[in-house]
Amino acid sequence: MRDFRSYHDARVALGEGVTVITGANGAGKTNLLEAIYFGCTGRSCRTSNEREVVRFGAQATRVIVTSSAEDGPHETSVGFAPGQPKRLRADGAPVERLLDAPARPLLSVFLPDRLDLVKGPPALRRGHIDQLAAALWPARAPSRRAYALALAQRNALIGRVRAGVSSPSSLSAWDSELARHAIALMESRRQAVAAVATAAERAGGRLGLEGRLRVSYHPRSRATEAAQLVEELGERRERDLERGFTGHGPHRDDLDLELGGRDLRAYGSQGQQRLALLALLLAEREAIAEHRPAPPVMLLDDVMSELDPRRREALVEVLRGGGQALITTTDLEQVPGAHEADVAHVVVSDGRAAPAASATLPAASAVLGTR
Repeated sequence: MRDFRSYHDARVALGEGVTVITGANGAGKTNLLEAIYFGCTGRSCRTSNEREVVRFGAQATRVIVTSSAEDGPHETSVGFAPGQPKRLRADGAPVERLLDAPARPLLSVFLPDRLDLVKGPPALRRGHIDQLAAALWPARAPSRRAYALALAQRNALIGRVRAGVSSPSSLSAWDSELARHAIALMESRRQAVAAVATAAERAGGRLGLEGRLRVSYHPRSRATEAAQLVEELGERRERDLERGFTGHGPHRDDLDLELGGRDLRAYGSQGQQRLALLALLLAEREAIAEHRPAPPVMLLDDVMSELDPRRREALVEVLRGGGQALITTTDLEQVPGAHEADVAHVVVSDGRAAPAASATLPAASAVLGTR
C-alpha cells in the first residue's frame, strides 16, 4: 500500500488461515481490510467517494495484491489519482475491470455497516445475489449487465412514447429482449440462493441463532419462460406508460431472510441480524469453495465485539476450517484461539503494520511498517 488512507508505504503479509489484526481504535485496522478489497476489486468497500482512500497530502494511491493459486502466483494492482481514470492491472496486463480477472482472489466482507444487507432496501440484496451468482458461475455475470441495458432501452422508449414520438406498439420488441435476459437473470438468482439456503440454516444453528434461518429468493415475476414474462409486461404496459418506467421484472426482486418464520428485517434484533448476516456469508464461502478452486478470503471487521464468548468460539471454529480469514479487533483476547500456532497476528499502530512480537503468534512472512 502506498498513500492509502493512513498508510504512507506499507507491506503486509497474511497467514494462510486466520490472521488477527489488532490495534487501538483509529489505528488503521479497517483501512488495511479496505486496501485488500481495493487491490482485488478496484473499488472501495466503505465509500462511494474514492477520493477518501488517498492519504491526506498525497496526490495518488497504489495498492498491489499478490496471491498464490493452483497455477502459481498472481498479482492485481490499482493506481488511483482523483480526477483521473484508475490504472488496473492483472498479472501485469491492463484491464478495464478487475472483477473480470479470473485469477483475482474472491472476497467476502463483514463490516458493521453491512447490516444494511439485512435491514436495508431490496436493491442491496439484489446486487448481493448477483455478485454471488457471478462468483459461482463467472460465465453468467454478463446476464445482469445485459438485462440492465435492455431495461434502460425500454425505459427510454417509454419516454419517447409518452412524448408522442414513438408508437406504443414499438415496445413489443424491447419486451421480448428484456424478457430473454430477465429469465436468465432470474434463473441465476434462483440457483444461487438455492446453493446457500441449507448451508445458511446450518451456519445459523452453529452460531447460536434460536429458530430456523430461512433464506429464499422472492422474484417479482412468476414467469419461467420468456413468453410468459412478455405477456406479463404486455398486461402492465398501460401502467408503465402512465408512470414513465418499467415497474415489473427482476429489477424489483428481493432476498427474503426469516428467522423462526418472521421477517428479520422487520422483527429481528440487531444481534439476530448480525448473526444472520454472518451465517449467510459463511454459507456463501462454503458454496463458492465447491465451485471454485479456493474459498473467498473473509474480511471481518470488528465482528467479535457484539458476540458472546460461545458465539465467538463457534465463529472461529468455522473460520479455521479452511481458507483465509482476517479478523480485526481492539482486544486479542476477544478472538478464541488467537494464541494457537496456526493463527497469524498483525499489530497496527499509527499507520504502521508489524508482526506480533510473541513467538507463539506467527506471521506468514515479513511485514513492513511505514517508512
